[in-house]
Amino acid sequence: MTRVLRRAGCVAADEEAVELMAAARDGDELQQMLDRRLTGEPLAWITGTVDFCDLAVAVDPGVYVPRWQSEPLALLAARLLSADGWGVDLCTGSGAIGLVMQSAHPGARVVATELDPLAAACARRNGLVVYEGNLDEPLPAELASQVDVMVGVLPYVPSEAIHLLPRDVQHFEPRTALDGGNGGLQLIAPVVRRAPGWLKPGGWLLLEVGSDQIAEMAAMLAEAGFEAIGQLRDDDGDLRGIYGRRS
Repeated sequence: MTRVLRRAGCVAADEEAVELMAAARDGDELQQMLDRRLTGEPLAWITGTVDFCDLAVAVDPGVYVPRWQSEPLALLAARLLSADGWGVDLCTGSGAIGLVMQSAHPGARVVATELDPLAAACARRNGLVVYEGNLDEPLPAELASQVDVMVGVLPYVPSEAIHLLPRDVQHFEPRTALDGGNGGLQLIAPVVRRAPGWLKPGGWLLLEVGSDQIAEMAAMLAEAGFEAIGQLRDDDGDLRGIYGRRS
C-alpha cells in the first residue's frame, strides 16, 4: 500500500498507509479507502479525523481540512486566552482552532462562526458553539468589548492565484474556504476594522495569512489601532500569520 500511495504522489505515504489501515474495518473497506485516496480525496475525509495539536478532530467530507501549518496560530491563541475568558474562532471550519482553545481552558467560553452549514455541523459535532453566518457578523451583540482572543484562518488565497494551488486542493477543498478575493485580503480587511469593537482592551487578534501579505497586514492592524504587532511562523520557519493587541 505504501508503494501505491507513494507512486500516486503522497509525500507521507508511510503515515497515510498506517492511518488507512487503522481506520478500515476490513479488507474491502481498506481497498475502498485506498481507491478514494488515489483520486486525491483528502485523507481526513476518508478516515473521518485529523490530528491537530495532538487532538483528534472530526472532519466530514466537504469540510476544509485543518493544516499542521495552522497549529502555531492555534497554540498561541490558547496561550493568550485567559482561563475564564472569551475566545472566538472565526470561519472555524471543522472547529479545530476553537477546540484547541477550549481544551486548553475548559473554564473559558469559546464560540465560533461559520458560513457553510456543513462545516458548522461538523464543528458542533466537535463540541463547539457555532453561530452561522459570514465572518464576525453572526456574533451576539453582548460579546462587544468582551473577547480576550479572536482568531481565524479566513480565506486569504488571492482569486487570481487559486489556479496555482495543488490540483487535489482545487478539485476537492471548498473554494469558499480558500478564496480571499482580489489580492487575498478582501474578507480579512473588514474583520480587522471591526475586531476592536469585539475585543476587550488588551485583547488579541490573530490571523493566518500568506507570507507575502504580512507587510500589508501589519499596516492594516496598525491603522486599526492594534499594538504589539508580531509575526507567526510554522514549524518549517515560514511566515504564516500575524497578531496584534487592542490598545
